[in-house]
Amino acid sequence: MSVPAELSYTNEHEWVAVNEGIATVGITKFAAESLGDIVFVEPPESGAAVSAGDTCGEIESTKSVSDLYAPVTGEVVEVNQAAVEDPEVIGSDPYGQGWLFKVELSEDPKELLTAEQYTQLTEGEG
Repeated sequence: MSVPAELSYTNEHEWVAVNEGIATVGITKFAAESLGDIVFVEPPESGAAVSAGDTCGEIESTKSVSDLYAPVTGEVVEVNQAAVEDPEVIGSDPYGQGWLFKVELSEDPKELLTAEQYTQLTEGEG
């Protein structure tokens, strides 16, 4: 499974890309494949404050409903409406068009995993 090296990851299977104080957040391919067909996503609303490690939304698939966790702390500045309206894109392109939300960071991200660390984590679970 491909794990993009330029991203950071969480133990809860979210990915993070930080660019000039804005973190783009999505779920990993591992998470998307584990969920199966994603039918509904409820990301945090734009303007919402999120704290790293806290639940901030949910993703529903034909198999289950899973919590979505904030990997960073800050204010949500954008939600990917295309993914909300067509959740299948999360499964088909999790690292591209399937991103979920963007956060303006209020503190530096902590406790994120490298691609190598995340690969080791998922190999243990897979």
